[in-house]
Amino acid sequence: MNRKRLRDLGIVIGALPTGRWNAITDVPGVRVGQTTIITDEPRIARTGVTVIVPRDGDYWADHCFAGYHRFNGNGEMTGLMWVDEAGILTTPIGITNTHQVGIVRDVIVEYGRTQPNALRWILPVVAETYDGVLNDIDAFFLQREHVWAALETARSGPVDEGNVGGGTGMRCHQFKGGIGTSSRLAPVGDKTYTVGVLVQANYGSMEYLHIDRVPVGRGLMARRAAERQAAQGSIIIIIATDAPLLPIQCRRLAQRATVGLAHVGGYGDNSSGDLFFAFATGNHVPRDASELVAAQMVPHDWMNNLFHAVAEAVEESILNALTAAETMRGFRGEVEALPLDETLEIMRRHGRLK
Repeated sequence: MNRKRLRDLGIVIGALPTGRWNAITDVPGVRVGQTTIITDEPRIARTGVTVIVPRDGDYWADHCFAGYHRFNGNGEMTGLMWVDEAGILTTPIGITNTHQVGIVRDVIVEYGRTQPNALRWILPVVAETYDGVLNDIDAFFLQREHVWAALETARSGPVDEGNVGGGTGMRCHQFKGGIGTSSRLAPVGDKTYTVGVLVQANYGSMEYLHIDRVPVGRGLMARRAAERQAAQGSIIIIIATDAPLLPIQCRRLAQRATVGLAHVGGYGDNSSGDLFFAFATGNHVPRDASELVAAQMVPHDWMNNLFHAVAEAVEESILNALTAAETMRGFRGEVEALPLDETLEIMRRHGRLK
């Protein structure tokens, strides 16, 4: 069966509607750029970089409120001390492999120095997961031009998923993983806001994989006598919304990513770097304010639908990464794609196909 997104397979997660693209780019102004590196000579490359641009216009001078959550800290996400201190995102966000966070960070700084209104000091948010099974990670394939290209080509619209960008060499629940995305439209008071999610999924064991609460992983294990495997790897979750939120509310959104991850079968194991970041474009934070800055906020009592939107979109993003990713052979062998025919058979037996 050709690779498809979850909904194209007849599986619908949650109750809230999606945006047009069912992607993080449904949040107005948010753009995604990706560079994928796949070569076999002279060394085996299965890696890349994914970049998220937070808003249209001069985002280097028009900052967003932001917050983060560390579910388990065996991972890296740079720039968090300033986010913790000031509650703002001042740069694009980068995601790559564990050993190349530095070059992505440095190129975002360099790119920012070409922008006339960027801060004099730049502290990018860059995160990682480990692709050393499929990618010869110590060959350091990612170079300046790859990161620059991802920044320059970031666009709205549909987002490529699976074996692309930073997710090229990643695994998820012992199957091929990678980049996945989804969105939800959340009614808040008399308005509707968009919540978009993008994940780089590289975590988990087959036996814990659930789809719409169905224990699919156990069924797949029984059919292929898969070895029980200690949970390993990491997941990066980026959440965007156009709701007017304050930094503490962004952090509250980031915390709810844990619910979506748990629904699929992620438990924040010791070896996993589970780092979640949320930003909100509904307020504008100017780089150089010459007067008091007015900000709005959704009342805390009105945030439940935003919480639900995050949980649903995270769950679906992870599953989109699994259903889109293709079997890949790399540095240390082959990682099988999630078998869609078998998965649908299990889902059908549980009455979950729409």
